[in-house]
Amino acid sequence: MKSFRFLILLALFLSVFVLYFSARDIVDKESCGCGPPLASADGRYSYNEELAIFNNEVVNYRLAELAPSLDILSTADEAVLGTISDQRWIEIDLSDQKLYAHNGNNIDYEFLISGGKWSPTPKGEFRIWVKLKYTKMEGGKKENNTYYYLPNVPYVQYFYRGYGLHGAYWHNNFGNPMSHGCVNLSIPDAEKLFYWTSPLVSQGGWVAYSSKDNPGTRVVIHD
Repeated sequence: MKSFRFLILLALFLSVFVLYFSARDIVDKESCGCGPPLASADGRYSYNEELAIFNNEVVNYRLAELAPSLDILSTADEAVLGTISDQRWIEIDLSDQKLYAHNGNNIDYEFLISGGKWSPTPKGEFRIWVKLKYTKMEGGKKENNTYYYLPNVPYVQYFYRGYGLHGAYWHNNFGNPMSHGCVNLSIPDAEKLFYWTSPLVSQGGWVAYSSKDNPGTRVVIHD
């Protein structure tokens, strides 16, 4: 009788053990990428954030609130006049670590990027679903030195769940994989792209969501 009870308790323990690690594995898989924007995210600069961490190390964080330059505002004004359409789309070549901003038969921009190193960047065809001028990103794991806590990440454009295009102030190694799944750009390049794509962020605005009538710019990612 005692051995029978012992077997039952052992079976229950093993079941709980399997469920725990299966759930943790699912959470880990879903935490790849930059992390989706918080429900409270409004795209505004957060002045009370003074610490930034990338892969368990404190990084030099001296980002001031950014104001768009006059040439960027000019590009945004052109978009308001109707030049943004399905003729504009973004191609990301992970093999070359480059981004191409197509406009019909022309390429308006060509930028070096940093794709996924610690988690893969998703491949396929997507559309930008929300744009935030700033947002906080947190993820990774402290136990394997991939934890990151990055406030005020600038010019963020989410295209698939928590994966997005955005500026990076914590490294300057563009052209090489350096992200946890997102697509990193230099801040000046991310700014240009932010005001080039749809949905449009109004002058002085902080956030824009796509809609059925105003779909986000198409993003195609491949090797």
